[in-house]
Amino acid sequence: MIKAKKSLGQNFLIDRNILKIISEVTSIKDKIVLEIGPGTGNLTSFILKKKPKQFIVIEKDNDLASNIAEIFKDQLKIINEDVLNIDENSLSTEKITVFGNLPYNISTEILSRWIINLKNDFWFDRLVLMFQKEVADRIIANFNSSYYGRLTILSNWKLNIEKICDIKPDSFSPKPKIDSSLLVFSPKENFFRINDPKNLEKITRVFFNHRRKMIKKPYNQLFNGNQKVLEKLKINLNLRPQNLNFETYYKLTNEFENLGD
Repeated sequence: MIKAKKSLGQNFLIDRNILKIISEVTSIKDKIVLEIGPGTGNLTSFILKKKPKQFIVIEKDNDLASNIAEIFKDQLKIINEDVLNIDENSLSTEKITVFGNLPYNISTEILSRWIINLKNDFWFDRLVLMFQKEVADRIIANFNSSYYGRLTILSNWKLNIEKICDIKPDSFSPKPKIDSSLLVFSPKENFFRINDPKNLEKITRVFFNHRRKMIKKPYNQLFNGNQKVLEKLKINLNLRPQNLNFETYYKLTNEFENLGD
């Protein structure tokens, strides 16, 4: 019998109603599909019924990977590896639809990495991902709210995000102690151009390092008190990090990249 490993943050989704909702969020017939962490294969079975053209699963756990191989045989390709060690841009020449009940302990790391690594041509058409509800709330937060932060700004830069539903602990085995949320991400056609996404990551990290304090100190740290940028972007240094909207952070990143010119 397969047992969930706490060290890998495993909670297997067993609620058939939720599995059905997830598998029907977007059309995947004749598409390339990737599932992150298939676990015991519950969602995998639902996805296969939708007749994808190719089905790839990434499973770090050796026991689970062997079990999946035994159950589904040649119906899918198994990559027995940590998703963080994989170059997602090299998985397929076609756009991929991604499903994932992400391990709670690395979910933000996976999403942040994917966004920072994005080329101008997206490698996916949809990300259908499950997060701890509190993390999902941070991803979809509005500015001027307590949940608004680095993850919000990074996630909303190149992606449209839709919340599908919340999922109770009873839908999993073993039951987690918190609620989960299902989010769908799709590429934006128009987004703010930034030369190096790592600069956006840096700007938001410095600003939100002391989220309850005024932005004067982080601004001076990054821009050495440059008044021209303040006037151009109409920024009040008495504000706090959560009071600046998405676009202001994207423009700040742009100005930061232009400092060396």
